[in-house]
Amino acid sequence: MGCFLGLRFGNRRDTKKIGAAVAASDGTDDLDRRNEKDFDGSNGCARQYSWSEIEKLSMNFSQIVGSGGFSTVYLAHLSGSSIGAIKIHCQSDYLHRVFKQELHILLQLQHDNIVKLLGYCDNQDEGALVFEYVSNGTLQDKLHGAGREITKSSSTGTVLPWRKRVAIAYQLAQALQYLHEKCPLQIVHGDIKPSNILLDEQLNCKLCDFGFAKMGFSSAIMPSNNRRKVLMGSPGYTDPHYLRTGIASKKNDVYSYGVIVLELVTGMEAFCEGRGQGQLLTSIIGPILKIMIAGGDECSPMKVAEMVDPKLGGDFEVKEVKAMISLAALCLGQSPSLRPSSAQILQTIEENIPSISLLCKQQKDLMV
Repeated sequence: MGCFLGLRFGNRRDTKKIGAAVAASDGTDDLDRRNEKDFDGSNGCARQYSWSEIEKLSMNFSQIVGSGGFSTVYLAHLSGSSIGAIKIHCQSDYLHRVFKQELHILLQLQHDNIVKLLGYCDNQDEGALVFEYVSNGTLQDKLHGAGREITKSSSTGTVLPWRKRVAIAYQLAQALQYLHEKCPLQIVHGDIKPSNILLDEQLNCKLCDFGFAKMGFSSAIMPSNNRRKVLMGSPGYTDPHYLRTGIASKKNDVYSYGVIVLELVTGMEAFCEGRGQGQLLTSIIGPILKIMIAGGDECSPMKVAEMVDPKLGGDFEVKEVKAMISLAALCLGQSPSLRPSSAQILQTIEENIPSISLLCKQQKDLMV
């Protein structure tokens, strides 16, 4: 499937070849052509740039700070000493529609746990998205070492602490609740995974990459009849029900969220090619989850502790681990209708994680 490609592209000079390769494997029917219009930044937050301004901000695309299958991210030098990040999609008709769709969605969003769109360029042949710069890498980096590590001089240490892991799970659920339930046109992200979760200096999470997102429905989108349909998601995070049926819904994001909770608890990757021919984390942990859930309160603290990331060195609360594992099991349920909503996820965390309960109380007290 085209959306599972892991290609990396260095710059825009090779985009014609790249676009052809992507178009050969990816259909375009999954994109709403009605969104292919010019945007005026009417939300008052995002500035519209010319392409020459984008070139100037990026110093002619001189410093790459990230890359993926379909785009490259460059450092942007904004006014004063401020910096940002400029995302450039590789050129093809399909990817230009991806850009249009992502821009259309980003212009609707404003949430502390979603990366902020500062500006954009939407010329006829050129497109760019200018974001706030989130300086501490991704959750993928921090959990699995795929990039910069937290330095020993950092107040958080070299290992992502348990309390921060729980806070990230809570913040991500807040972002999902905003997308699923609080946006006027409800949104399914479609590609929830650690590499799409940026972390700031305080390790607060910022959800990014809305290239697969779908907007404007309350329950589900039925698949099209076109055989070249583009599937959402990434290996290890994609809802099996969606893979079987092609029906997109909010519960696809909830499934992916459950996988991330397992990663936060265990420190294991969702999909590892090194395990034989490749094995899913859900396949490894699934049988253990069933035993633990069946055992209920009788499940021994030792059994619970055995599932936790050994890098934490025992610095965690067993009660909180059990709550997180139980939450993951609910999110990973085979039937989407039985999975919790994002609001129910938040309620579960608030009621079962003391550190989050205290934080919520403090926030409510400040609002009084």
